[in-house]
Amino acid sequence: MATINTETAFRFIGCSEVQEILGKQAEDERQLAELLEEVPLDSIYFHTHSFFLRHRFIERTYPNDFADWVDEQVRDHVLAERLSVVDPFDYKSLDALREELISIIDDHLSTLVTVPRAGFGTPFYFNRSRILEVPTGLEARTLREFRDAISDVDVSAIYYHVFEAHLRLQREENDFSAWIRGSLKLPELADRMQALNPYLGSLERLRSSLLTMCDDYLMKSGQASGAETR
Repeated sequence: MATINTETAFRFIGCSEVQEILGKQAEDERQLAELLEEVPLDSIYFHTHSFFLRHRFIERTYPNDFADWVDEQVRDHVLAERLSVVDPFDYKSLDALREELISIIDDHLSTLVTVPRAGFGTPFYFNRSRILEVPTGLEARTLREFRDAISDVDVSAIYYHVFEAHLRLQREENDFSAWIRGSLKLPELADRMQALNPYLGSLERLRSSLLTMCDDYLMKSGQASGAETR
């Protein structure tokens, strides 16, 4: 996959998702935990990380497919709440994320006499996906250009440079903060962007937060009129 050259312009890369149905489905919470153990890791990715790419404009109460299904189809609000607070950014690998999800479900089931099931609801269907890069043609060499590009770029580019960067580069820093730190030499702004938690809202909210950070810095440095900064 493409990487960001921190010595040149920032090149915005969008993305699209290719989905595949695995043919595995869970009727109850025990089956959900069992299948979580055997599905490929890109299925874990699909139902947690890329959930935000599929719901890019809408903020959901339960920000992953597992919590969403447990709440809507099984009507187990206690487990749904526990699954919803799992932050994938807290885990350095999908394996670790998988183990945490299984552990939460197993612990919950250990307190129950019967296993909650979908009943008249829809089973949970496991899918997997691959993320494909889509060049946008947008570049930035200054903070002003970066800010304007963030405002205009397809929201899938924000997903790629923040969500994908976490797993692609296996680091805490996203592509935006890495470039601002390495090329623009703005560590304070880079630290703010690195501290962003993308799982607390939609991609559009994330775009808004990025714009606010850029505008705050440009205003403080007297460049709100559009003058360039390095």
